[in-house]
Amino acid sequence: MSGPSFHYVRATEIAEALALGAKQGTAFLAGGTDLLPLWKAGLATPHEVIDITRLPLADISRNHVRLVLGALARMSDVAAHPDVKADHPLIADAILASASGQVRNQATIGGNLLQRTRCPYFRDQATACNKRDPGSGCGALDGENRHAALFGASAGCVATQASDLAVALAVLDAEIVVSDSNGERRLALEDLYPLPGATDAPDSSLAPGEMITAVHIGNASRFAARSTYLKVRDRASFEFAVVSVAAALRFEKGVIAEARLAAGGVAPLPWRLRRSEAALIGGAPTEQAFRAAADLAIEGAGALEDNAFKIPLLHNAVIRALQTVGGQS
Repeated sequence: MSGPSFHYVRATEIAEALALGAKQGTAFLAGGTDLLPLWKAGLATPHEVIDITRLPLADISRNHVRLVLGALARMSDVAAHPDVKADHPLIADAILASASGQVRNQATIGGNLLQRTRCPYFRDQATACNKRDPGSGCGALDGENRHAALFGASAGCVATQASDLAVALAVLDAEIVVSDSNGERRLALEDLYPLPGATDAPDSSLAPGEMITAVHIGNASRFAARSTYLKVRDRASFEFAVVSVAAALRFEKGVIAEARLAAGGVAPLPWRLRRSEAALIGGAPTEQAFRAAADLAIEGAGALEDNAFKIPLLHNAVIRALQTVGGQS
């Protein structure tokens, strides 16, 4: 089977890649673990492919202020890096819960954050999907919607965000560095993922020609001993989250001084549980406190016909994650 012809360029410098990427109809190729399956399915048909694998964007570095992950760092390399494992184990846990070992050896950090939705209506060209074809409708609204979002959805799209890593990075207030031929900008991880509209649902807020070049994470060593990534999925490996929870706590004199919680598999972006966080701060790590935080986590959840089970699942996942990190203070 052959597809449409394209022009291939291997970029050797960042400036070259960004200049080429400014052209309409181009695609950046890194690990290729998301782009190539989309291409085979006819869902991505670039006129020009810019191979960026040789660019100097794979470094992993840390100082006392922050951890910096190059966008081309392989997921397996990040998970195994001693600084990540020691002071940012939540990142390693989320990566190791992702895909398979073979995919993690190939996939990059930037590519993982930009992977397209796993909603089956997006990947089936015979059905309506505003992500794939703006204005065509959302087949999942009245179709099979077990996978659908509980929060942040619209009448135009109920798809969820797919990255495990993004959920962990949201908890750690990560910042994304985005570059194009005119320079660079920085944005909070959560701002990388726009909410869907009535007739369109972009997967990211990146403009054409923009490329993630790095991810910055503030020093999170204070959470290292009390963080976890809990992923509930249909099978034990190589499966996307039905519901996931990233949790991190910091104690002072037996009281919760800081609390970070985010959920995956329930929204078009990593869904930060800020009301639950606020309720935990200043209190003791009791079962009653954890259940109260879980109650707040599901407030405002909107279920469709097939995904109502996600509401108690999220509730219980929040409790379990907090029990894991709450422990003996």
